Amino acid sequence: MSKIETIVQTLEQNTNQIIDQIGLLQKENGALKREIIDLKTQNKDQLLLLEEKQAEFDSLKIASSMLGSNEDKRASKLKINALIKEINDCIASLSD
Repeated sequence: MSKIETIVQTLEQNTNQIIDQIGLLQKENGALKREIIDLKTQNKDQLLLLEEKQAEFDSLKIASSMLGSNEDKRASKLKINALIKEINDCIASLSD
């Protein structure tokens, strides 16, 4: 083979290798893009769950503060019952 043929053959081999590498990289890129989409979806779901749990925690914190300490639980329950009776009386008077 002549020197030019050898160079051309080497160039063809290198070109084929590069084309093969491009194909592999494109497949890997596609897989990574799908993984990013999946992770973004998971992240969004986790953020929604976190918001729900935060709201639940805040509600429990408010309920706990309304009940007060162990010594004040009975008094708090009596206050709540009194408020409920007062609300029921208001509803009854509005119904009349």
